[in-house]
Amino acid sequence: MSLPRPNTAAGRSALDLLLAEPARALAAFDFDGTLAPIVADPRDSAPLPGIVELLAELAGTLGSVAVVTGRPAATAVELGGLDRVPGITVLGHYGAERWADGRVTAADPPPGVARVRADLPGVLAEAGAPEGTWTEDKGRSLAVHTRRTADPDGSLALLAPALGRLAERTGLKVEPGRMVIELRPQGVDKGAALRGLVEETGAATVLYAGDDLGDLPAFDAVDSLRERGRHGLKVCSTSDEVTAVAEAADLVVPGPAGLAGLLTALTAAIRGAAAG
Repeated sequence: MSLPRPNTAAGRSALDLLLAEPARALAAFDFDGTLAPIVADPRDSAPLPGIVELLAELAGTLGSVAVVTGRPAATAVELGGLDRVPGITVLGHYGAERWADGRVTAADPPPGVARVRADLPGVLAEAGAPEGTWTEDKGRSLAVHTRRTADPDGSLALLAPALGRLAERTGLKVEPGRMVIELRPQGVDKGAALRGLVEETGAATVLYAGDDLGDLPAFDAVDSLRERGRHGLKVCSTSDEVTAVAEAADLVVPGPAGLAGLLTALTAAIRGAAAG
């Protein structure tokens, strides 16, 4: 596969600088829908076969590689086998947790999470949650999934007002996604997490790849980094379920398989440039 060119001038400039100076680049990736195909039960999630090995090869050519996910950091590492990627940093819970060198560091979750955990069953029952609705307890947040219901989008719309009220009275934030609404702490998102990584690594160029609404703050962070003189490339692992991410991206690839092709071509191009 040849290396695709971004659709925007800013994206092309970022890609060119990444190829010219890979040691000063950071590549960060969402997990579900980007490295791993979306599945009905998130507990069954697994990376696309071979993509972790491609990440490991890319890590050997770039300054830094990271995963930024809404999952707990340790869960993403365990499900994905991400500890096979040399030097990788995994930021979980939108940046509230950090996994590096086999260890997770994090602050205590706010008390609102425990209140949501206690109140959520009653809230769902009162709202008439359809059969197939289920709750994923992530420790620092709780996510209500409707993918298994007869009408996933309609079920999500039915439950959204009650979940919004619950989040408001417990001081949490509503994070909508692909057939899921997550209630999580305020003050953390993938944009803040990505900006922190860039400042920490000193990266001159950042590539971020994601697929869902929770990735848009990271895209916004790339835009703000550009305004401050850095270079950034926004990549969308596209699906039919979410279009806003593709519309905001510099480069769109067809799901995790398309991202795997991009990683292959990118690593080959970096090595080719170094050899030339």
